[in-house]
Amino acid sequence: MKNEIMIREPELYFDSIHQELNNFLRDTFLTTSFAHPLNIKKSSVFRPAIEVRQNDANYKVKVQLPGIKKDNIKIELDNDFMTICAETHEEKEEKKEEEKNERFHTSEFRYGKYIRTISFDQPIKSDDATAKYQDGILTITIPKQQIETQTKKVLEIE
Repeated sequence: MKNEIMIREPELYFDSIHQELNNFLRDTFLTTSFAHPLNIKKSSVFRPAIEVRQNDANYKVKVQLPGIKKDNIKIELDNDFMTICAETHEEKEEKKEEEKNERFHTSEFRYGKYIRTISFDQPIKSDDATAKYQDGILTITIPKQQIETQTKKVLEIE
């Protein structure tokens, strides 16, 4: 059986847990004497869920970004990193006179920025990468750079 080692960024997991705990505490304990949670502008940064697969030739990354418009997604590729940024805003619409008194009862939608940085264990060919966005799933295929290893000659000691 072949074991593979995956490099993780543990501080990013704690950021996500911290953000979720903050959201829970804000939504649960924030009283109307301070402000209603639905009236607070959510300027939080969220981490979208990802799935990363690899084979000998490339990496295939899937990112969940439901409800995000394709034009609001930005992908930056570096030598061995990829950063995905996206943003969604609450839709503003003109209300008719009878809808002026309308207000939220419940809203669990997330509005704000989504940012995720992924590190790769091998350099990538950023010029040959492709991206496709369909049904809220961003799929990015990134070819790996083939690294040529040269063996060094070991000298004998006299």
